[in-house]
Amino acid sequence: MSAEYRKPVIGLSSGDINGIGPELIIKTLSDPRLLELFTPVVFLSGKVLNFYRKSIPDINLNFHNLKEPGHYNPKMVNVVNCWEEDVNVTPGQLTELGGRYAIRSLNAAVKALQEQLIDGLVTAPIHKSNVQSDEFPYTGHTPYLKACFQASDALMLMTAPNLRVGLVTEHVPVKDIAQYITRETVSSKLQILHDALRRDFGIDKPRIAVLGLNPHAGDEGLIGKEEETIIKPTIKELKHHNLLVFGPYSADAFFARGQYEKFDAVLAMYHDQGLIPFKSLATGDGVNYTAGLRGIRTSPDHGTAFDIAGKNKADASSLRAAIFACIDIIRARKEYSDNHRNPLKKISAQVVGNAEDERGAEE
Repeated sequence: MSAEYRKPVIGLSSGDINGIGPELIIKTLSDPRLLELFTPVVFLSGKVLNFYRKSIPDINLNFHNLKEPGHYNPKMVNVVNCWEEDVNVTPGQLTELGGRYAIRSLNAAVKALQEQLIDGLVTAPIHKSNVQSDEFPYTGHTPYLKACFQASDALMLMTAPNLRVGLVTEHVPVKDIAQYITRETVSSKLQILHDALRRDFGIDKPRIAVLGLNPHAGDEGLIGKEEETIIKPTIKELKHHNLLVFGPYSADAFFARGQYEKFDAVLAMYHDQGLIPFKSLATGDGVNYTAGLRGIRTSPDHGTAFDIAGKNKADASSLRAAIFACIDIIRARKEYSDNHRNPLKKISAQVVGNAEDERGAEE
């Protein structure tokens, strides 16, 4: 950043154009106070945006049309028209067309993030069943972003003011989960989580709890061996590398007894083990963050909600929370980078300052 502070530029992908994504974007960005915090760039078609805007009464949203990202108007909502053709929008319908244009929006937004034409990305929900194709052979945003940024690994991290939960496995059938629980995988996810807590959330010495895979964390090997052969040795190894990781804990007792309150984050072994307690216990609105990437991406913690799409019933609070989280992470990364850019210079300045304080005290 050229100045000490400037408004970050946040991109928003549309999600499924027949879902609640466009409506959430309109409701959120119609609040002019948000333009004081960031410059929004929506990757969509102005025609689709106008279609939904007409269905929401008392909404005043003016936007600046662009054919490609760049040269944004910082005082308006910027819309990068990812396509010019007319598209048949059918709110609430799961269609091949809706998935195709959702991916077109996502591809354009991620390309802008890769090229640093935006500082962060907030993705509206897609539906897995209509985006699968040769162009998009992924089970969701996280593996897609991992591939786009050529990251060795990435972590799906759910965040809220009182709870953070990361997942070792994401959208995997329950019968296949155990084969993905290896020392290498658990270790990789824990290191990503540790680094993200430090760099993206400003926690110098994060404490991380690790859940077991099996009921009662395996009961010393009586109900499954993964805790004894995989999870415990991985925790022990990472402790030798000065990571504050603890467990494995039995998931039911861990959340029921409020043990999560003693930790900065929790690593769950699979999707429902982590997301059911997260969505039950998280205060405020949850945010999905993809940790481990060069780029910053957040999203609301809900789906396309076809049942209420186009009916002006969608609640935009989770999308707002995702935007605020994106802004916070951008600032945290900058602060972390500034603090670690030249440690020798920082130490020297501190020594000089201490010497001057001592001299002043003597005088």
